[in-house]
Formats: sequence, structure tokens, C-alpha cells
Amino acid sequence: MFPSQISFEAYEHIFSSRRIPRAFFVTVFITLTGTALNLLFTTMLAYPLSKKWIPGRNAVLFMVVFTMLFTGGMIPLYVLVNGLGLIDTFWALLLPGLISAFNLLIMKTYFEGLPGELEEAARVDGCGEIRTLASVVLPLSMPIMATLGLFYGVQHWNGYFHAIMFINDKEMMPIQVVLRRMIEAANVSAELEAVNPMEIQEMPPATIKMAAIVVATAPIIAIYPFLQKHFIRGFLLGSIKG
Repeated sequence: MFPSQISFEAYEHIFSSRRIPRAFFVTVFITLTGTALNLLFTTMLAYPLSKKWIPGRNAVLFMVVFTMLFTGGMIPLYVLVNGLGLIDTFWALLLPGLISAFNLLIMKTYFEGLPGELEEAARVDGCGEIRTLASVVLPLSMPIMATLGLFYGVQHWNGYFHAIMFINDKEMMPIQVVLRRMIEAANVSAELEAVNPMEIQEMPPATIKMAAIVVATAPIIAIYPFLQKHFIRGFLLGSIKG
């Protein structure tokens, strides 16, 4: 309960293995790239759906809500990804779930709550729809962007299910998969290839496992305080307006 001294030997053991830093890099890449793509495509669909004059808007909204209630299931998803040739590629972790229906509805509702006069003034100045979105709407939508960015980022960072379904190459495994295998392994040295087995015997396996958990969770915990203000404001406005 009260350690006599602070030691970082467990973290040295973790990062002395090539498996953990590689998995950490893969997870960071998937999180950053996936979150950027999620926000881009969610915005591209939510913005036109927020305009009531768009033809076919209600039909598209019905299809979006329908996916929240009914899904094809795991087998059709695997068949689709395999048929597209995405197995053992990062696209298999990025394309499925590219747009979350729940997040899409939140963003659409937020866009509907913005003053329409600002967009009208932009059009009077000669701005098209894309310029209006980029120069007027998005600068006013930072709270909802930060909120949904955090949602998508945590989803990618904690991604596990799609990785074990679509990724067979050990070099492409994210940190959560490697962490789970490490925790389940009876012998920690099997996961830490570069660590001296004699040294592992001197250190309790639970110590290394707990250090790996800290490595996997610390980045998200460190980012959240910077987004907390936008997170609360954007989530509430996007949920109750409209």
C-alpha cells in the first residue's frame, strides 16, 4: 500500500521490447487518422442533412436511424471487408464505422441550432456551400468537433474487436490487443521478447501488466482535461437543441 521508493523499471521493461512500442505507434496512427476521417465524413453528411430544403433529406435520415436499430451482424461485416480486400490493412480498422449514426445526429442538431443569418450573409458575400461551411460554420462548431473528436478518438484508441477480426499480422496489432494477450499470457516473457528472463523472475508479472495498462490509458486521460470545457458544452447543445 505504501511503497518505500518509486521505480520505473517496469516501464523500462515494456519499452525494451519491440512489440509494445510498435503497437503503441499503430494505435496512435489509427487514432489520429481515424478521428480525422470520422470528423470529415460526419461533417460532410451532417451539414446537408441539417438543411430542411434538401431533397430526399427525410429518406436519408430514416436510413441513418435504421442503422442504429438494425445491423447486418458480424458475419456480413467480415464478408464485406474480406470481399473488398481489406484484410490485414489499416483500412479494415478505419472504414467500418467511418460515420457513427449517433454522432451524426448530434452534429446535425448542432448545425441546425446555428443562426441561419450568418450563412445567408456569407452567401450574399459570394460564398458557396463549401466556403460557407469552412469559413462560417466550422469555426462556430469547435465545441461539437471537440466532443465528437473525443468520442471517435476514444473509440479508436480502445479498438479491439475489429483488430482481432481483420488483422492477422502481428506487426499491425494495436496496443489493446497486445495488452490483452500480455495479461492473458501465463508467462510475461513470451510477450516481452527483448527482456532478460532472469530479470523478469525478479519482478512480479503483475507489475509489468499494470505498467502496460498505464501506458495504454495515460494518453487519453492526459488529453481529456484540455477538451473538457468543449466536451460538456458541445454535448449538451448538440443533444437538446432543435
